Amino acid sequence: MIQEEDHGIDRVFINTGNGVRIASSNPVESLLEQDFKMLVNDIEYPVKAPLEEHMNEEEIETLNNIRKVVDQLHASLNIEETQLKLEQELLSQLEQVLQELQPLEEMRNHIDGVTNRYTNAMVWVGLGLMATQFGILARLTWWEYSWDIMEPITYFVTYGTAMIAYCYYLATKQEFDMTRAKDRQHLIIFHRKARKRGLDIKRYNSLKEKVFEIEGQLHEMNYSVNENNKFN
Repeated sequence: MIQEEDHGIDRVFINTGNGVRIASSNPVESLLEQDFKMLVNDIEYPVKAPLEEHMNEEEIETLNNIRKVVDQLHASLNIEETQLKLEQELLSQLEQVLQELQPLEEMRNHIDGVTNRYTNAMVWVGLGLMATQFGILARLTWWEYSWDIMEPITYFVTYGTAMIAYCYYLATKQEFDMTRAKDRQHLIIFHRKARKRGLDIKRYNSLKEKVFEIEGQLHEMNYSVNENNKFN
């Protein structure tokens, strides 16, 4: 190294105080443990090793505490830097997913609104049919015929309604309930209109799950940072 710095130097040797040559592979730390001589172009230069200082227990403890504080600060800075990079990556991913999700979300909301109007109309139509049936049976009972004639007819109407409910159970494996029946019809109509308009429901659900996952990770990171700040 010395020859590279000064090309006028041909030879450099290092000997101990007893004249024993020190190999170039020896570390500098071991070289400074005792006095030595440096020979540069056959000119001898004596070198005195620095005096070893001994610290007391209090100084050693203080030095250890300083090292711990420095290590904790370094670790904290590294963690915060890593979390910041990860948060930026997650926010970038979230932005990309939301951009892809936005047109699907708008289409889904439009289809859902149309489907809601359709199912609500079906519910009102059902009520109208029930009212019509009630009016026809009432007219036949009190104006056209008598109760003696209409009683078996109403029995068969009631039994037919029970058969329809039983057929619904066989088809859906669920007991007939207006709320569940409406929800089921809503899903059927929604999927039908989604296919017609080209809405990829699987892709939409996948993107929604991705958004939920990324937002959950961001929430956990913010919670972890807040907890660390409390302890610090």
